[in-house]
Amino acid sequence: MKGTLAALLREHHTAGCVDWIGLRPARRVEMVPVSSVELGLDGFEGDHGRAGKRAVTLIQAEHLPVIAALCGGDVTPEALRRNILVSGINLNALRGEVVAIGEARIEIGPPCAPCSRMREALGPGGYNAMRGHGGWCARVIAPGLVEVGAVVAPV
Repeated sequence: MKGTLAALLREHHTAGCVDWIGLRPARRVEMVPVSSVELGLDGFEGDHGRAGKRAVTLIQAEHLPVIAALCGGDVTPEALRRNILVSGINLNALRGEVVAIGEARIEIGPPCAPCSRMREALGPGGYNAMRGHGGWCARVIAPGLVEVGAVVAPV
């Protein structure tokens, strides 16, 4: 089936799913996994994230094994310090799009670059293992409840 580029860009095999949610109560403290949390315009309740384009951070579950292979160790969502682990849909293909994530709506923004702490969290090579696989930043368009198991899909 042929389609225009615009049609191809909007086509996804399936919707995604929220696999994990984590909050960062303060800088340099352990992540707190939660099963559901309210997403406000400035980010998650109980998270110290930034308002605006970096209110929420997401990472692709399918990238965890790649990062693990590149750094030679186990990789958990907590170690990567992103708020939401998503599987089943390519977040890169959603850049600039408004996405439903549970009851909330977010706009997928720029890549979330790794920080120097990734060496500390993942060991030597951890920073470079994250390059190109560090996830995405997002801006909140409409607040709402986000739960593990929630559907992630373009609006």
